Amino acid sequence: MTEIDLGITADMHVHLRDGKMMELITPTVEQGGISIAYVMPNLVPPITTIEQVRKYRNELQSLLPETVFLMSFYLCKDLTPEILEQAADEGLVHGVKCYPAGVTTNSKYGVDPNDFSGFYKLFEVMQRRGLILNLHGEKPAVKTGVESDETDIHVMNAEPKFLPALVKLHNDFPKLKIVLEHCTTKAAVDMVRELNQGVAQEDVVVAATITAHHLSLSIDEWAGNPINYCKPVAKLPSDRRALVDAATSGEPWFFYGSDSAPHPIEAKSVHTGVCAGVYTQSHGLSYLAQIFDANDRFFHLAQFAGAHGIAFYKLDSQALAKNKKRVFMVKRDIHVPTVISKGDILVVPFKAGELLQWAVEWR
Repeated sequence: MTEIDLGITADMHVHLRDGKMMELITPTVEQGGISIAYVMPNLVPPITTIEQVRKYRNELQSLLPETVFLMSFYLCKDLTPEILEQAADEGLVHGVKCYPAGVTTNSKYGVDPNDFSGFYKLFEVMQRRGLILNLHGEKPAVKTGVESDETDIHVMNAEPKFLPALVKLHNDFPKLKIVLEHCTTKAAVDMVRELNQGVAQEDVVVAATITAHHLSLSIDEWAGNPINYCKPVAKLPSDRRALVDAATSGEPWFFYGSDSAPHPIEAKSVHTGVCAGVYTQSHGLSYLAQIFDANDRFFHLAQFAGAHGIAFYKLDSQALAKNKKRVFMVKRDIHVPTVISKGDILVVPFKAGELLQWAVEWR
C-alpha cells in the first residue's frame, strides 16, 4: 500500500497553549493532518468561564480558520451547573477535563480523585446535556511521612490506582460519557474493554484515548531522556504492546488523542523539575501510520484517527466533511526537524532528526 484516504481526522486531546507558544504550535495541527482538534483547558488561569472559551476559540480559529476546534472546561470549584447549562445551550463546549491536583502541567487547580462527590451536581448536568468527562487517570501520591499501601503511589502505578475511581464514576453516572485520557497500561486497556462488554458502538459511554508517543515508548526510552518524559509516563514493554493492540484493533472505544504537549526547550533541559509533555502535533499521523503499518493493521487507521472519536462525540460527520479537504497518508520519506521555532521559542518534536516513512497530504 502506498497511500490511504483517512478522510476527516480527529485528535481528541491537544494542548495548544497560549501567547507566543500558541502562535507557534497551532498551525502545526494542520501540518500534522488533523481536521478536528479537541483543545485542553489547562492554561494559566484555567478555562472556567464562557468568556474565556469564546476568546480562546476565536484566537485559535484566527490562526487556523479551516480547522474545527472543540473546546472544554477545566473541572474545579469555580465551574458551576449554570455555566455548563449555558455552554451546552450555545454548543460552546464539548466536555470538561478533570485533572487530579498536582499530577501534571498546570494541574494545581485540580481535584481530589478520592472524592468526586463535590462535583456530582456538575456531572448530573453533563450526563443530561451530553457533555464528556475527560479524565486524566492518575492518582496523586500522598505524602504523610508514614509509609503505607495508600502512600505507595508512584509514576508506574498511578494509573492502575486510579481505575477504581473510573469504575465508581461510571456506576454512579451510567449514562455520563467518560474518556480515560492517554491510557498507558494494560490494566487500563483491560478495564475499558471490560466496561464495554456487550456494548454496541452507538451505546458506548466509556472510552479511552491513546497517544502516538505511548505507542512507541516504554520506560527505557524516557528514563534519562527529558524530551520523551510525559505524564502519565510510558510504562513497560508489555503495556506498550497492549496499547498497540488496542489502538489497531478497530474497537470503537479506543481512539486517537495525541496529548501533544509542547514546552520550551529550556524547560526540557534543566537538571531538576523537567516539564512533563511530549510534542507530537506536527507529525502525529505519520507516527501513527508507522505503527499501524508495522502491525499490518493499516486498514484500521482511519477509524482510530477519525471515525471512532467523531462517533463518540456525536459530531455530524457529513456536515464536517462538506467542502473540507480530505487527509491522505502517502508512502514518502520525511525528516522530523530537530527543532521548531518562532522568535525565541524553541520546541523539540518527538523523534527529532529521525526519518519517517509516511507523509500527510491534503486533497
